[in-house]
Amino acid sequence: MKNLNKLLALVLALMMCLSLAACGGSNDSAAAPAAENEGAAEAAPAEPAESGEAAETAEGGSYTIGICQLVQHDALDAATNGFKQAVIDGLGEGNVTFDEQNAQGDSATCSTIVTGFVANGYDLIMANATPAVQAAVSATDTIPILGTSVTDYGAAIDDADMDPAAGTGINLSGTSDGVPAQSYVDLLDELLPEAKNVSVLYCSAEANSVLQAEQFKAAAEAEGKNVTIYTFADSNDIQSVVNSAVTDADALYIPTDNTAASNMTIISSVCEGVQMPIICGEENMMANGGLATVSISYYDIGYECGQQAVEILAGGADVSTMPIGYATDPVKEYNPVYAEAIGFTVPEGFTAYTPAA
Repeated sequence: MKNLNKLLALVLALMMCLSLAACGGSNDSAAAPAAENEGAAEAAPAEPAESGEAAETAEGGSYTIGICQLVQHDALDAATNGFKQAVIDGLGEGNVTFDEQNAQGDSATCSTIVTGFVANGYDLIMANATPAVQAAVSATDTIPILGTSVTDYGAAIDDADMDPAAGTGINLSGTSDGVPAQSYVDLLDELLPEAKNVSVLYCSAEANSVLQAEQFKAAAEAEGKNVTIYTFADSNDIQSVVNSAVTDADALYIPTDNTAASNMTIISSVCEGVQMPIICGEENMMANGGLATVSISYYDIGYECGQQAVEILAGGADVSTMPIGYATDPVKEYNPVYAEAIGFTVPEGFTAYTPAA
């Protein structure tokens, strides 16, 4: 009997051990999923970063630049190309993405374009020509803006007291295509010393053209010339306005007007028919049907603008205090094809325009 009791005790003890082991295994299994879930929670992705932050984190210092160009013509194209090359030279081709858009001469489209740049959180905006700059300044006061092909930044942002050497004081800087009005008057005197009646032609919608025309008129009238202003609202009425402008005029002056630059073929065809000398605001206008200019390189001012972009993006420069850049060493240049077409002999001291290879 004692042996039987001992046997029963052993069986009961064994059953208790097995039960405890089973309970222990059940607890471990329950703990395992909890641990896995905890790890999964730690690995969950963070909230999306803002677009600029995301680009910097994901691509290690890469940048996205929005380019808004007012209209397609040779001068503005050259400035954009110079800008892009300088940025690539400074940051490396793999470290920058350009979103390049053309407004086809429409200021409202400039606003649409730059609003998209701002919404996408781009690192910098390059605005090519005054209406593009004005649209960008209206769209953002935080993203750095660089302009180019702008004659007068004070006029562009309606700040008559702006000191270009000290910067604009806002999130804007850039490079200028400005040449003193007196330089064009001197050019006219050298080419046509007897000229008394001069017509000035430009698009009334372009603020920089208005400024240049007023400055030229003041400088020319100070020398006793008679200056008459002729304006057109858009490309549709250029031909009729040019026909009026060449009547009784000894010469025609056209500032760096984008609409005129895009329609030099029309202007030139009218002027060539009456053998009218055309003094142009820049080289590419002259090359497409003008007689002479005080030439600057739009590629060069675009390149300098690109160097400014590198200083801002990679060097941390403050765009608001960055001086406006200007072209250096303008050259007196003439178009031999147009000179021959109107039977004009250009005096010594002028460089003949040669198309790029």
